Amino acid sequence: MLNGKRTNGHRPTGLLHLLDPSLKLAPHPKQENLSFDLNTALDSVVRLEAEIPEDAFSAKTLGQEREGNAVLISEDGILLTIGYLVVDARLITIKAYGCEPISAEVVGYNHETGLAIIHALDKLPMSPIKLGSAANLNEQDPVIIAPYGGEHHSISGKVVSRRDFAGSWEYLLENAIFTSPIHPNWSGAALINDEGALCGIGSLWVNDADQPKEPNITNIAGSGSSDELKNIPGNMFVPIDLLKPIYNDLISFGMVSGDQRPWIGMYTSETMNQLFVSGIIPGAPADLADIEPGDMVIAINHQEVTNLIEMYKLIWSLGSAGSEITFNLRRDDKYLEITVKSDSRYNFMEKRKKH
Repeated sequence: MLNGKRTNGHRPTGLLHLLDPSLKLAPHPKQENLSFDLNTALDSVVRLEAEIPEDAFSAKTLGQEREGNAVLISEDGILLTIGYLVVDARLITIKAYGCEPISAEVVGYNHETGLAIIHALDKLPMSPIKLGSAANLNEQDPVIIAPYGGEHHSISGKVVSRRDFAGSWEYLLENAIFTSPIHPNWSGAALINDEGALCGIGSLWVNDADQPKEPNITNIAGSGSSDELKNIPGNMFVPIDLLKPIYNDLISFGMVSGDQRPWIGMYTSETMNQLFVSGIIPGAPADLADIEPGDMVIAINHQEVTNLIEMYKLIWSLGSAGSEITFNLRRDDKYLEITVKSDSRYNFMEKRKKH
């Protein structure tokens, strides 16, 4: 169950100075402990900077200047990154270790996974990383969390959880990878397994990467004291396995072909088994239907929902983009039934771009 008090981090820039001590104190990978060429793997990660127009769809929520990482996955200059770094970008600059910055362009973006593909506009000098799999990546397995900058900027960590993740922005990632310790430069960073292969792309900072499962009672009969249950912060990674089914479409069309999911255009918060509308995107379907921030979501099409995962799965099961979806809401002391004509997120982004 997701916690309404969770703090998620999309953008590392404002947190780097706060989290930098964790990078200095964390264990760094050493070649003598590994069976693959560490430098070759780490050199595949480049620094990424993106500039976004002020009137872009994502400018208000994700900012106009974004910094993170991308990972070279092809000899043809194809790099993989996390989508929020480059969506709506008008200028992308990447820098390989020890090299001059060069330009890059967006090739494809997929909101459902959070992944994006970019293309370097000049030749990159390093070798691409080998693509692995996260299918057999389990809790306690060792990993390397690798942003741009080599071994001194990388962390030797471990997987602390594999579970579904739901974000307020109509996003659901099944079997996400949660790692610890936390890395302050997670956006687009490479998650490297013990064979030197890419198994995930850095997406978020979360304050509950590792969730306590049972109380650890240290004194049953005596003082009555017990260890406090605490969430452990860390990072969330998108499994690399999600890339293969969509790769050709992203390269060929810039997006996944076929029917699109219905998109509502609202942010929803979950707390204590209740769902509240926390924000509305202007001009989006929810806005046009007069859903308001503060509304409590009771049910979808008269089917009760108590968490984000339930709500998203139900909405997406009701048809493709354009389907009409009924929201059963409570606003103050009134119960409302509002029908929303959904849209495709990609259609909306394109309309905003043309406008």
